[in-house]
Amino acid sequence: MKESLYSHISTVRTQAPLVQNITNYVVMNTTANALLAIGASPIMAHAHPEMVAMQKISNALVINIGTLDEYWVEAMLIAVTEANHNNKPWVLDPVGTGATPYRDEVLSRLIELKPAAIRGNASEIQALAKLNKTQTKGVDSTSASTEALEAAQILNKTYGAVVVISGKTDIIVDADQLIKLDNGNALMTKITGMGCTATAILAAFIAVVDNRTEAAVAATALVSICGELAAKVSTGPGSLQVNILDKLYSITKTQFEETLKISM
Repeated sequence: MKESLYSHISTVRTQAPLVQNITNYVVMNTTANALLAIGASPIMAHAHPEMVAMQKISNALVINIGTLDEYWVEAMLIAVTEANHNNKPWVLDPVGTGATPYRDEVLSRLIELKPAAIRGNASEIQALAKLNKTQTKGVDSTSASTEALEAAQILNKTYGAVVVISGKTDIIVDADQLIKLDNGNALMTKITGMGCTATAILAAFIAVVDNRTEAAVAATALVSICGELAAKVSTGPGSLQVNILDKLYSITKTQFEETLKISM
């Protein structure tokens, strides 16, 4: 697998998948720019009348529940239903799972529609699998990624989705596979929307890479490696955000493969 990961980055650049994002408005600009940087095409749309048409032209769909309201929830359900009808993959980012009953109720409806992938921090993954005994701290994780392994495996077996647990060590769980990535930099946690960015990029990879496990690993590795390399030339979170965007655009095969820290 290690040898093929960079080829998936090239595939995204070549095929330029169109990714529809129904995402939180805090991160729309950030995630759109990140998708453009890797060679994908973003569209941020949530109007009910265009959801069916949008899923006819999109290659993948992102559902991010960060800033919920009733109108957006209905848009999400319409879009996901249509994505499934058209055999288009969709990715769920369960931001803040467990924070409120409303958030959990929305997620219970969405997850039954079976996303191709789920990406969240350890607390979110645990809460989504109903294993978390404590309320999540907003969008921040109160658990290490390794603590959410059982939860991720339950989600994978129940819904068939590849599950990405973000953290100091990123973990990808799919069927009988478990892959760990130890890239990234702690300063990335000081930038809002880094997880949302990773989810959007994950959708772009799943849109064009047939092997969804490899798609998840390649997308997750790309974001964490770019963060790690960008941190070396950054003086704080402001410059890091810009430098990550530049590195997503310019990363080479040599930089990617020499920086990658993967274990299976």
